[in-house]
Amino acid sequence: MKHPQRIEFIQRKLRRKKLDALLVSQAHNRRYLSGYSAADHDIGESSGVLLIPARDKPVLLTDFRFQIQAEQEVGDMKVMLYPKGLLALLKTLLPDLNVQTLGFESHYTLHSVAGKMEETLEEQNISLHPLTGFVEEMRLIKDEEEINKLRESVLLNEAVFEELYQQIEPGQTEIEIALAIEATMRINGAESPSFATIVATGKRSALPHAVPGNVKVKKNKALMIDMGLVLNGYCSDMTRTFVPKKPTKKYLKIHRLVRKAQLAATEAIRAGVSASSIDKIARTIINDAGYGKQFGHALGHGVGLAVHEDPRLSSKNRKHLRAGMIVTVEPGIYLPNWGGVRLENMVVVREDGCELLNTNTTWLDI
Repeated sequence: MKHPQRIEFIQRKLRRKKLDALLVSQAHNRRYLSGYSAADHDIGESSGVLLIPARDKPVLLTDFRFQIQAEQEVGDMKVMLYPKGLLALLKTLLPDLNVQTLGFESHYTLHSVAGKMEETLEEQNISLHPLTGFVEEMRLIKDEEEINKLRESVLLNEAVFEELYQQIEPGQTEIEIALAIEATMRINGAESPSFATIVATGKRSALPHAVPGNVKVKKNKALMIDMGLVLNGYCSDMTRTFVPKKPTKKYLKIHRLVRKAQLAATEAIRAGVSASSIDKIARTIINDAGYGKQFGHALGHGVGLAVHEDPRLSSKNRKHLRAGMIVTVEPGIYLPNWGGVRLENMVVVREDGCELLNTNTTWLDI
């Protein structure tokens, strides 16, 4: 689906809700609908917003710093600058577009900003309407063009891993490995890592989101690498846990159990099954082996323009999977004072099963 078709879909939703326009401030939603790729430094420092009238052409609103980039990326869409600030521009622009009811992304708008916006627009009898998930609902289902971009992101992520995997030796530090991974991503064309690379060795691999430190890799201890990159806007996410040199019997036992849970859950993924039932399959295998309390996070999450998005594969999510969704499958076991094992792949939900996007899986069968 191209940007104009996505805009039309949003406009139909606005008309059904009797809203005159939508203000899109969330960066991934903005890119999804317009192609504008500038990132926000944080929620309080925006690189622009997308204004979508229900019955008129959308307008990208930004400032001087991003003018050239915006005009290059949004095609025929109009770009307007706000030299005196966004609220000042909205105050004049919205009446010109006959906007009296304005939807905004309440989950990505600071309370203070919403308050100022409401106060400013009330003077012109324009009412604000908070919305959540208005665009994200569209992003749940990826079209084949998006799936191809995600596949390319996964394949590049794997290529980076394979290149560095051959070079990892005991004595290297976690930080050295993480820096090498992220540098190789950039050199090979990635826009950026999709999250801060996790490298954790030995006991520290029991920390699911460990921050790399100056800890040296040991030859018979677990090494967990969780890595992902952004390519053409789309993210990848992959975890590999292995032992440089020779693994211990205990490590082999834990690794094989996690792999068994991953394969069983992957085999069950298809359109129409609930997300919670997939989580339960992997969790039951780990629980029956006596490690249930050591698997404390959800089985997986959606991936797209954001590295963490819906749907979640969790015991709390009773919704059914739909064809075109892309999710991770990442069971793990984390043992304090010993270490952990997590294995993560990405799959596309299909009507009759799922498509595994990762290709470098044979080395995991130890």
